[in-house]
Amino acid sequence: MGIIDWICVVGYFALLGLIGYQTSKGVKSVEDYNVAGEKVTWPILFASLAASVLGGGASTGMAGNVFKDGYVFMFAFCAYGVASVLIGYFIAPRLKAYKGAQTVGDIMEKHYGKMAKLLTGILSVGLCTGILGGQALALGTIFNVILDIPPIVGILIGMGVVILYTSFGGVWAVIQTDVVQFVLLGVILPVTLIIGLFAAGGTDTLIEKVPSAHLTFLGSWELVSFIGLFVTFLLGEALIPPYTQRVFSSKDPEHSRKGYMISGFFSFGFFFITGSLGLVAYVLFPDIQTDQALPTIVKNLLPVGVTGLAVSALLAVIMSTASSFLNATTVSFMQDIYFPFLSRKKHSEKHYLFMEKALTLIVGIGSVIFALSVPSIIAALEYSYYLWAPTIVFPLVMAIMWKIYNVTAGLCSIIVGAAVTLIWTFVLHDPFSLSGVVPGVIANMIAFFIAYSLNKNSSVECQPSTAGKEMVENDAL
Repeated sequence: MGIIDWICVVGYFALLGLIGYQTSKGVKSVEDYNVAGEKVTWPILFASLAASVLGGGASTGMAGNVFKDGYVFMFAFCAYGVASVLIGYFIAPRLKAYKGAQTVGDIMEKHYGKMAKLLTGILSVGLCTGILGGQALALGTIFNVILDIPPIVGILIGMGVVILYTSFGGVWAVIQTDVVQFVLLGVILPVTLIIGLFAAGGTDTLIEKVPSAHLTFLGSWELVSFIGLFVTFLLGEALIPPYTQRVFSSKDPEHSRKGYMISGFFSFGFFFITGSLGLVAYVLFPDIQTDQALPTIVKNLLPVGVTGLAVSALLAVIMSTASSFLNATTVSFMQDIYFPFLSRKKHSEKHYLFMEKALTLIVGIGSVIFALSVPSIIAALEYSYYLWAPTIVFPLVMAIMWKIYNVTAGLCSIIVGAAVTLIWTFVLHDPFSLSGVVPGVIANMIAFFIAYSLNKNSSVECQPSTAGKEMVENDAL
């Protein structure tokens, strides 16, 4: 890269640090740190959600897997967008009815009891740390391929900056940096695709040089494999802590609906752009490794100046997701595990803020260790989804949409779903090439209905017992 490119990259990092520092001055309470004072309007919510959802998996991971398998992977990945649109329309507005809620565990406790809150907190921390590790791995790949920096050094630099502004400014710093990052990725990546298509000889030439299977709906995949991965992506990030935290931070139900739905529609176009860049890499650089497709295009095709902006955009799309999951991991641990189960006495607001910032550093280090132990970005995401889709999603939706209160049903569904997923994946080794998420979700649903039907008399609202604020449901929605 030229001097102009380096100026762009260094300037981008400096801007993120400045935002974190400025935001930290306005963080006076745990509520400010966790849900930004519930003042986020729908345009900001849309930009923040879009930047958070479209992370390393949707950019570097998407390009790499389309490079390997074709558009079939993009079609499976579109399940994210489908989930966002459905959640935005039906569920996001209802989340705002839980006054004072800051985590998914707050909702689960209200409907299924204190133990459900603990299990949700543990699963939330595991899920977010795993996905955070995937983003760290993507950062290392970009630094290595484009800047010739060893992956571990790149991970430490990228995650160091993320930890800096996230720990100082909390969710409001994350949201503000998301908006900056959204603007970068929304402009630079489409420009990168146009340049890439020109270098490949145009769209017609690209189509001629790409295997025909790469352009079909299923490619070389079996239908059952596609369905398994689609369901995994559909439910794997449904209502996960960072996204529900964004809804809790929104101004009102209508703002949460608009922001969530528009981010879902936007994702379809983004997936097509990054997926198509994978095909460009297949034609121009057929011998590279899968996860190197997108950074290789940026390094070799873009002119001076644009390269620096594109590197910043790639870092932006990954760092925005990383910061969201880093903050959500800290909030979930403190609100769902520490306050209700580990804290023995009350401390000052300043003490709790210090603890959250210190925990942010610890989680960041844990994600780096995880990143070094997984084979690819998408593998990191899939492993993480096993913790969420077959355990929390269905009972959470039943609680929000149909106001079900039943401790037995909630706990049984979580435990059975987790057990079936683990057995299917690690004992039976995915029979029929079907992801363990699918049988896990089915078992989760069956266990919920059986337990609910046998224990209807226990369907009473649970009283929150955490250190958090009381939640009062608004039946006017």
